[in-house]
Amino acid sequence: MSKMIDWDDHIGQRLRLRDLRVFFVAAQSGSLAKAAAQLRVSQPAVSQVVANLEHSLGVRLFDRTRRGVELTLYARALLSRGRAAFDELRQGISEIDSLTDPETGEIRIGSTTATTETLLPHFVHRFSQRYPRVVLSIEDTPRPALDLSGLRDRKFDLILGRLMSPLTDERSMAEFDVEVLFHDQLVIAAGRHNRLARQRKIDLAELVAEPWILATPNSWNYSHLMEAFNRRRLDPPKPSLVTFSMAVRTHLLANGPYLSSFGKSAVLFNPNRQSLSILPVDLPIRPWPFAILTLKNRTRSPAVERFIECAREVAKSIGSRPEHSVPQRRTRNVS
Repeated sequence: MSKMIDWDDHIGQRLRLRDLRVFFVAAQSGSLAKAAAQLRVSQPAVSQVVANLEHSLGVRLFDRTRRGVELTLYARALLSRGRAAFDELRQGISEIDSLTDPETGEIRIGSTTATTETLLPHFVHRFSQRYPRVVLSIEDTPRPALDLSGLRDRKFDLILGRLMSPLTDERSMAEFDVEVLFHDQLVIAAGRHNRLARQRKIDLAELVAEPWILATPNSWNYSHLMEAFNRRRLDPPKPSLVTFSMAVRTHLLANGPYLSSFGKSAVLFNPNRQSLSILPVDLPIRPWPFAILTLKNRTRSPAVERFIECAREVAKSIGSRPEHSVPQRRTRNVS
């Protein structure tokens, strides 16, 4: 009970949300002067807020240096917990707004480049048809490893992408919820006018000497293609070009003799899928999980829940689409 009284007397009545905001800005900018400029107040005002916080908490929050300020271990603790508190408050206000008008709100999405160029437009299209007043903000997350810092920092509500490996470390398992929407498969594709697109069955050995566009060596795509050749004791293909760009690979395949490997969904949902053909090549089955990642113990807004529902619906259609197709006159190669 005494601890609760201490909290009320020394912190609860003195700690204000505005003071915490000043602290957050100062911590992120690393300078009281920069924080003052960002907040459009005087530097003495920022210094006074920091001093009041330090007095209320009874600890030093910043070490002053020639270059600005550095966080103490106490400041890092306050920053970590305070961000979560502010995020929950923001989510609460957003949820209240959504409950007042359940078809509005904002969703901040992190997405890998390949997902942004292929699958994500289909998720967005279905969602926007149903909830046209919800604002979607989309930003690429870097590869090769799926960068989850945007979830930790509350920059994104969710992240979409293929997982190179399961999240098995204790920290990630404690921090993130992972919902696998489907398991992708590696396929080899060519342009619809490529001579190989007319064959009904192709042995991997026939493709060694073909001109290849390979994904970057640190990718799942590259490593599993090399594994397929190694299992057959075949020499790995020599690339004519190395790139992870979907746009570049699609253009060159559609207009040249090249081959490239993709996740199956990246071909089936490619905006230029009519110009591509998945070749009938037997490859080792290595599931490649495509997942939605969210932060554990974080309240998801109704808009985010609806977006995830739409993503699940689109993902269900992947298994029903034909993997291989042989062009017949003017019919589509890939549906």
